[in-house]
Amino acid sequence: MSKITFNELERIMSYSVVKNKTCIEIDFYIDGCVEYSSSWLGKVIDNDTDEASYWFGLTEDGLQAYDFNSFEEFTNAKVFKGKSLKDIWHLVSLYSIDGFNVQERLPFYSSENS
Repeated sequence: MSKITFNELERIMSYSVVKNKTCIEIDFYIDGCVEYSSSWLGKVIDNDTDEASYWFGLTEDGLQAYDFNSFEEFTNAKVFKGKSLKDIWHLVSLYSIDGFNVQERLPFYSSENS
């Protein structure tokens, strides 16, 4: 399990994804919170609008799934029991980024090509 800074998250989520070719998926949990022990967030191109869509899949039952049109809206939405991702970022730990080890994948999003 790894922690990254909010600036690193911003860098990852600013990466240009390509419709039907790439997406960003981060598997995470909230420290000490059973409800959010296996949650997901990411970015993909919306098939209908061709615009970036930022999303959360917070619970396995799919009842807490949310989509947003901007990174700002995504990080400020109060989807964590009345708190936003920005509010709780210090409690977020990552299992993986795009299915890879966090420390191995992080340089990909820090490279000049992203």
